[in-house]
Amino acid sequence: MKRFVLSTLALAGAFAAQAQTVLTVSSWVGPTHTLSLAQKEWCETLEQKTNGKVKCNILPRAPTAAPGTFDAVKNGLVDVSFTVHGYTPGRFLHTQMAEFPFLGNSAESLSIAFNKVASKYPQFTAEHQGVKVLAFFTHGPGIVFNTKREITKVDDLSGLKFRVGGGMVNEITKTLNMNVTLKPAPDSYELLSGGVMDGTLFPAESTESFRIDKVIRYATTFPGGLYNTSFVFMMNPAKYDKLGPEEKKVIDSMSGEYVARLFGRGWDKVDRRAFALMQANNVTVTKADAKFVADVKAKTSSLESKWAADAEAKGLKDAAKVLAEFRSEIAKLEK
Repeated sequence: MKRFVLSTLALAGAFAAQAQTVLTVSSWVGPTHTLSLAQKEWCETLEQKTNGKVKCNILPRAPTAAPGTFDAVKNGLVDVSFTVHGYTPGRFLHTQMAEFPFLGNSAESLSIAFNKVASKYPQFTAEHQGVKVLAFFTHGPGIVFNTKREITKVDDLSGLKFRVGGGMVNEITKTLNMNVTLKPAPDSYELLSGGVMDGTLFPAESTESFRIDKVIRYATTFPGGLYNTSFVFMMNPAKYDKLGPEEKKVIDSMSGEYVARLFGRGWDKVDRRAFALMQANNVTVTKADAKFVADVKAKTSSLESKWAADAEAKGLKDAAKVLAEFRSEIAKLEK
């Protein structure tokens, strides 16, 4: 009888182990970064809502550098992660819609609007062949940071060496005659502290997350940001397909706006904290005046029409109207 009970328990344990799905999850930023924290919260909620049937194994280190994340998910090296579209130049076009100057002042509103509009038009998701898109999102408004001097006009941007992440921000800097190098965000501290670069374009959050708050001396902010960065939160489609109907429903309910809001809200929180940290470290923060903003708009305005033409050539009908719809959604959320 005892042997029968033990055998039954062993079988039950084996069945339970088979019934549980473990998702391998990675992050190319540190565990305390807002992106990692948002992803961890998503994982914890997923496990709770599936009653433990789906759980995450968050790797202590990403298996690839940041630019390799999309392919890592596509090829099943990891099951869930996020990436910056601009880290793989030439791969994504439609998502550059979320990277133009002066879009909005809140990562949460930007992310919700971006996800809503991008999800409405299938051409955005179609660019992500090989992965299951769970959500699109952005960071907060982009700022110009540097170690050398106060920047109050377009001409001040010349003569300094800046790190940027790629994507539309690279095109923006070209129109402003900036000297830039494309490098992932985690490289920033080494580049700035070693004098290899004089500055970087970042949201406020990144001064804390990448430990440059004591290195940079000057920051120039713009209404709605000088630029933004688009992200995708994604899953390996084969892993998703192996889930049961109920588990799929849970993941579907935790995709889209749910994720966009989660990542955006977390980013806004750290942005606010980072400004306080800059003040404590005596960073000179300059708000771009009306002339500076007008000059930037004049120099970058052609980028929107070029994007619209390129996006239409790639199948997005009335791309200019789609961009206008995106701006309108942001405005509604930021009222």
